[in-house]
Amino acid sequence: MARLRRVPRGGGPTDTPLRRRLEEIRRGRSEFEGLVADAVKSLPPQFRKRLENVEVMIEDLPTVEELKSVGIEPGGALLGLYRGIPQNELSVWTNRLTPDQIVIFRRPLEAMTRDRRELIRQIRITIMHEVGHFFGLDEDDLQEYGYG
Repeated sequence: MARLRRVPRGGGPTDTPLRRRLEEIRRGRSEFEGLVADAVKSLPPQFRKRLENVEVMIEDLPTVEELKSVGIEPGGALLGLYRGIPQNELSVWTNRLTPDQIVIFRRPLEAMTRDRRELIRQIRITIMHEVGHFFGLDEDDLQEYGYG
């Protein structure tokens, strides 16, 4: 009968550079999720209340289709995306089977920031930008308010 052999963490044959890098990535993603959650919690209460039916999601990168949908060439940077029907376009006839979504793209945000403080600031700006789209603001409006 075969025996299960456990190798202690931090040593032994399973402690390879690849495994350590994967662990760093996992920890980094977890920290990033916390920063996004903090940014959402920092929104004014009147905004947060209106976002009850909005999912905030984190994805590593946008797809080519998502880039094209907002007029960005493949390989370009997209930090966030609002998926849904803006509040100013809703009517009594609007059928909302699924919640709206705000998607935050982790890797472009991490790539464009130099340190944790700048990352926190840029996540908040991106959240505010996408919340603006939720409320029906366009790119010109967002630029005017400092979230362009």
